[in-house]
Amino acid sequence: MPNDGRPGEGVFDEGSRAERRRATHFERTRRPRMADTTDWPVMPHSAVAEAEVSMAQETLSAIVDGTTGKGDVLSVAELAGVVAAKRTDELIPLIHPVALTQLLVNAVPDRAASAVKIRAEVAAVGPVGVEMEALAAASVAALTVYDMIRDIEPGALVRSVRLMSSAAGDYEPWQRQAGPAQVARAPRGARVAGRITPTFPRGGQPYGPGSRKRNP
Repeated sequence: MPNDGRPGEGVFDEGSRAERRRATHFERTRRPRMADTTDWPVMPHSAVAEAEVSMAQETLSAIVDGTTGKGDVLSVAELAGVVAAKRTDELIPLIHPVALTQLLVNAVPDRAASAVKIRAEVAAVGPVGVEMEALAAASVAALTVYDMIRDIEPGALVRSVRLMSSAAGDYEPWQRQAGPAQVARAPRGARVAGRITPTFPRGGQPYGPGSRKRNP
């Protein structure tokens, strides 16, 4: 029977079958699923993410002086980032709930850049990383800054949401390097700057192929 495009029906070639067997977030019927972390090792994880909201100097002054008309912009943004990190699994459908052990969100005005700069630091102990929690915190904090100033400056720009660093147990940490944009995709089983792929549940390395423990 020819494939009519519906999941689980029709005939698929061997390449498609092999890809479905490898995919941690899809069943063989092509239905999405959470990855099975039953056998993944428990270890400390941490991540740092940043974002910024660019605006006119007058708007930044209103934030600093507390004259936006909506209250303490920076405190509200930081609180929103905390809530977002704690509820990231409700926003991103296939990630696992994580019991966070550390969560710090800072929103700081930067006069030179004419922006509010946001930094989120997240940590947990478990089988999965906390990169998404850090990114969610930074993103929602930035969006909250925008919400608090949009009546004053609807053209304010939310930008530069990015992961800055990530670490897991005794394995070599990842750190964002300055310079051109880093590679975002690679063949499965490869380690590339800018990406950590924890594929160990099927017998691979404990925190992504190619990862190395730190020197003692």
